[in-house]
Formats: sequence, structure tokens, C-alpha cells
Amino acid sequence: MTFTIAIVGRPNVGKSTLFNRLVGRRAALVDDTPGVTRDRREGEGRLGPLRFRLFDTAGLEEGDDESLAGRMMLQTRRAVEEADLALLLIDGRAGLTPTDEHFGRMLRQSETPVAVIVTKCEGEAGAGGIAEAWGLGLGDPVPISAEHAEGLSDLYDALASNMPHAREMEDAAGRDEGKDEDQPLRLAIVGRPNVGKSTLLNRLVGDERVITGPEAGLTRDAISVAWKFGNREVELVDTAGLRRRSRVVEDLEKLSVADARRSLGRSEVVVLVFDASLEPMKQDFTIASLVVDEGRALVIALNKWDALPNPQETLEAYHGAIGITLSQAKGVPVVPLSALTGRGVERLMPVVLEAYDRWNIRVPTSALNRWLAVMVEQHPPPLAAGRRIRLRYVTQAKARPPTFAAFCNRPADLPDSYRRYLVNGLREAFDLPGVPIRFNLRKTNNPYAS
Repeated sequence: MTFTIAIVGRPNVGKSTLFNRLVGRRAALVDDTPGVTRDRREGEGRLGPLRFRLFDTAGLEEGDDESLAGRMMLQTRRAVEEADLALLLIDGRAGLTPTDEHFGRMLRQSETPVAVIVTKCEGEAGAGGIAEAWGLGLGDPVPISAEHAEGLSDLYDALASNMPHAREMEDAAGRDEGKDEDQPLRLAIVGRPNVGKSTLLNRLVGDERVITGPEAGLTRDAISVAWKFGNREVELVDTAGLRRRSRVVEDLEKLSVADARRSLGRSEVVVLVFDASLEPMKQDFTIASLVVDEGRALVIALNKWDALPNPQETLEAYHGAIGITLSQAKGVPVVPLSALTGRGVERLMPVVLEAYDRWNIRVPTSALNRWLAVMVEQHPPPLAAGRRIRLRYVTQAKARPPTFAAFCNRPADLPDSYRRYLVNGLREAFDLPGVPIRFNLRKTNNPYAS
């Protein structure tokens, strides 16, 4: 079983900086604004040969259970309960505060082992904080600087001493190095703010895994959640709401939007959530076009379906709008559901897996060229400067998304309308509804050119 570590502490002590250092990439948003992290973020951490599951949590704050601070605190408490080790971070420059002492007492009452980590200790900056951290009564404080990668060897010793199978993990890491393991399906949930993305993720995993509420913009950074659907490993990613560029003015929201866009590039299938109780907006289709341009498999979820007075009429109107607006991914699957009540949610994942299989399709070259011959016979390419454009050969260059290359004597002269005719023919002949298709034209070599 994977060893799990939770990073906890008051706001702005460097929890996300340490998280990014241990997972090896900029996975969590880092900003000088306190309270940037709101949800519990997961990642695969590594330090030398040690491998572990890592939780980045919201800052430890007091608050009513119904308030935003209270909901954030609940997620942090659950992370500590589920973890095998909690890292309590103290700001070495600021020293020990009453808030640190309060939460130190709280963690002493927990059954989870605790290690005290004093951050921002580059040079001699945190000497005073290190001395004060002894007063927590939680063992030897470990001074580090996550930003400057200082003190990581001491942090390694602290982690290894709390991991019962650290030696076996080191040996296993050496044996398994270079093995190609099956990767989970990467599924991102995107949409405008407050359309129900986080509620849908919680419904899928069957747990209050991310914070939800009536406030718009609760999710700030992309939250990755490991999940299993049947026998299929899935990495679910909840993203911040995407608004029009003109409305994104704050630096923190710009970071959130950039993080959501990066999640699109790392995903394989994207579920775009619409608020079905409202008229479809231009921003919804702008996000859909962004997903298609990224080459991801797209599934549209019409949320809040239980609140509609005329669901059939609404569904027909959405199908019409989607068909007109997303012509480059004709036939995108649409799943009406209610994330709040669970109605229709069971239909989502089978549709997602079908879209993923189509996105990975490989078409034999022989079948492609038989198809091309029929298409050209039915509608020959037009003349260009009095000469016939000839499509000689087609092959699939790659999958994910399906990308095809056709060899032509005059590729620059083939009209876009004929290219669309070929793409639509591919979609119909090889059962590729809703999948973004790349169709490239290449010039055939002239054997007499030399």
C-alpha cells in the first residue's frame, strides 16, 4: 500500500512550494496571497528513491463548519486522518505563532505521526524559528528551504525514519526503474464558474473530496484525484472556472486560468460541464473549441437537468447549438445529468470510455485507401489552374487524436471545403463522432524533378 503524507500548516508558510518540490513540477499554485490553496491536492511525491502519495492542504484556520474556512479545515482534517505521516510546516522567519501552537496541540491529539518542518531557512534566516519549534513537543524540527532546495537530505531522513518499509522501497525503486506501467486515464472536468464541476467530481468518487458551495470560483487550482471506475484507474482533475479573458483581471485568477489550461494539455478526455438551467453562452463554446484545438476527446455534460421544466425541448436545442458551433468535432456526445442528485451520472463514464477508445483508434492503411478511392470517385477534387488535383495516397500518421496524411500533387490548391468533405467522410466511415480529426496534406515528390 502507498505511503501517504499530508502537508499542513497555517496559511502562507510554504506548503505548496514544498509540494511542488516533492512532486517535481509546478503542480500547485504559489502566490504571496494567503489562502491560495483551498482544496486537498494530491500528487505522486518522490525524494531520492522514496516514493509516496502527497497531500497539499489548505491553511489551518478556525471557522464555522458552514463557512468557507470551516469547509477548508474539514478537508485538511480528513487529509491528516487518511495520511500515514503529517508534516507540520512552521515559517522559520516568522517564528512560532499562537496559531502554530494551537494546531500543534491539535495534531498531538491525532493518531497520525507528525514531523515538524521549519521552512524558509535558507542561510541563517530561520535560526530563531528552529529554536522555537522545539517548544511544540513534536520531536526534532527539520530546517529546510523548499524554494532553494536546501535541507532536503535532512527531510529525507525524517521521511525514511517514519516509513516502515523505506529500505524495501529503495530496493524496489532500483529494480523497477525503467519499467513502463499502465497509466491511468486522465480525465479533466472543465467549464465556466459555478456550473457544478466540483459537485460532479464528488458525485463520481462518492466522497466530499473537493470543496463545493454557492460561491463562484471556489476551485482555484487544478485538483487531481486518483479514482477507480470498475477495473479502470482514472485520474480525475477538477479545474478552476474559465471566464472570458476580458473579465480575468486579478493575478491570482490569471494563475488559476493558466493552471486549468495546462490541465487540458495533460488530459486525454475532457468533460465540459454546461449549466442546463441557463441558455448556452458563447464562453461555453469557446471552451469547447479550446478543447478540440488541443486535440482532446470531448464529452459534454448538461448539469442541473433535474431543474428543467421541458427537458426534451432543451436537449434538442442544445444538440442543435452544439452541432452548429462545433462542426470541427461533429457528433460530440452529450450526457444530461444532475450532479447534485446523481440522476444520469451513471451514464457519464461509459460515454467517456467510448470517446477515449475512438480517440485512440488506428485505421489500417488499406482500409483508408479504399475509402479514399470511393470518396474521390463520388466527388472528384476540383481543377486548379486548369489542372486536376490528384489525391494519390492516405495513411494515418498517429492517434490521440487521429491524425491522417494525404499525399497530393497540388496540396496548396485543394479548397478547405473539399478538406472538410474528406474529414466528414472519415468521421462517418470509421465511426469517429465527436473526435477531433487532424487531416494534413503533403506534396508528392516529382520523380522527374532532377
